[in-house]
This record gives sequence, C-alpha cells and structure tokens, in this order.
Amino acid sequence: MSGLMLLGAGGQLGREVAALAGERGLALTALDRAGLDIADAAAIERAIGAMKPDVVINAAAYTAVDRAESEPELANAINAKAPGDIAAACARHGAALIHISTDYVFDGTRAGAYVESDPIAPLGVYGASKAAGEGAVRAALPAHLILRTSWVYGAYGANFLKTMLRLARERDRLTVVADQHGCPTATRDIAEAILAAAQAFRAGTAVPGTYHFAGTGATSWHGFASEIVARAARHTGRRPEVAAITTADYPTPARRPANSELSSELFAERFGYRAAPWQQRTAEVVDRLLAEN
Repeated sequence: MSGLMLLGAGGQLGREVAALAGERGLALTALDRAGLDIADAAAIERAIGAMKPDVVINAAAYTAVDRAESEPELANAINAKAPGDIAAACARHGAALIHISTDYVFDGTRAGAYVESDPIAPLGVYGASKAAGEGAVRAALPAHLILRTSWVYGAYGANFLKTMLRLARERDRLTVVADQHGCPTATRDIAEAILAAAQAFRAGTAVPGTYHFAGTGATSWHGFASEIVARAARHTGRRPEVAAITTADYPTPARRPANSELSSELFAERFGYRAAPWQQRTAEVVDRLLAEN
C-alpha cells in the first residue's frame, strides 16, 4: 500500500488538499487532468492498479453549472460515469474512496439545513449528474465516503470570493443575489475533512456512507459578498456598494436551489472535525490573497 491518491489535483480543492498533505508530511500522489483523464476507465484502472493506494480522493468534477445545461454528455461523463469507474477500480484493488459531491443534488425547498437522509431532487443537469455519480459510487464500492459540500471558495482557482474581489476593484456598485441561502465553505476546511476521513479509513475506524460538510453558519450570496468587500476594504480602501437583487433579476441557464444549507453534525460526530465559521475563513482567504498582491 502506498498512501493516498488524489484525482483532480489541479482544481481549487485538489490544490488545497495537496498543499495540506504536504504540510502534514503525508504520502500523497496527486494527479491532475494531464496525469489522469478520469473519463478514461482503462486509465483509471491502470493508475489505481499500479499505485494500490489505501485511499483514493476524487476531487475531479465538471463544475460549470450553467454550461452543463448545454453540455449534458460531458457533465455526465465526468460527474456520473467516471465516479463509478473510479469506485469499481477501488473495489478491485482494495482502496477506499472519498468522493466530493454537492448541495445541488437538492431542490432547495426544505426549511432549514439539509441532512443526509433528505430526499434528493436536483434542478438541473449539473446536480443530476452529481446525484448519478453518488449512486454509481454506492453501487460499486462499500468502502466509500461521499462528502457533499457547498459554496466552495479558497485561495486557489476560480470561485465567487475571487470574482467579488476583482469586481470590487473594478466597480463602484455590485449587484448580488440575496434570496439564495447556503453555507460558504473554504477549501481549507474541506481538505481538513478529507484528510480526517482518510485517516479514519486507514485506521479502520471510518463509518462509510454519505455526509454533509460545509462552513459553519449560513448566509446569502449578498451577505457573503458584503463580508468579502468589507474585509477587502481594509487592504484597498475601496468600499463599493453591494446591492441586493433577486434570483429573478439575474436569470441563468441553470436553476439554483434557494436553500443550500447543509447540516454538518453527522460528520463532526463521526470524524471529529467541524469547519470554522465562514466569516473567519473568508477573512483569512481575503487577507492572504490581498497580501500577495
């Protein structure tokens, strides 16, 4: 056995996982899209067969929510079929799998935070493809952990926080949707959760299944943007107006859930890690990014 194998190492979450594993001195083989095309089932089989990892972490995904509406075949190849192929290869070679999923498997009509047993009802192609990927993992591999998360942001890659920082530099007024609610989740916290779960699998103490993991506390996209802009103002002196609009004011090809709040209690109970308050992580990421510029 040779430690951990990370797929999707070039993405915002993958880069965070690789960085944290490096800090911890963990043996991790990190593969980006050039290193392994997860749409190629034979390549997956060869890679896992050659490495024989204890745990595979699948952080690779098709995440272009709106574009998925016009690219359903590609979204399903990456989000639905590939996770099943990865899980099947893990089953053949004795590896556990940690697979990242999303709040978009829900329709957003629940009052309060979603728990793992709530029925799924995706609104669009992206959410449906991720739901199908979850099902494929469950069918192929008992030793799996599906980690649903939401509103992901961090220092790497492209995300809402970085978009807001750019717009706050360029504009005096930002308009942001205020009638969708969720839990902003820092990639640092997701990486911590993944490594906690991986350690539990390697120790034989993990309880397989589906878990929710998100930042502590909830807000709207408008509230999240307001926090980002306020923190950035400490560095830049710029404080553009952040105006609230409705979902109807900002039509998109894909429908979004109005409520994306996830309860992370089950994960905290079983794996002993809880995300930091979203405001704290937002401040840390803004400070890091603006200190670098």
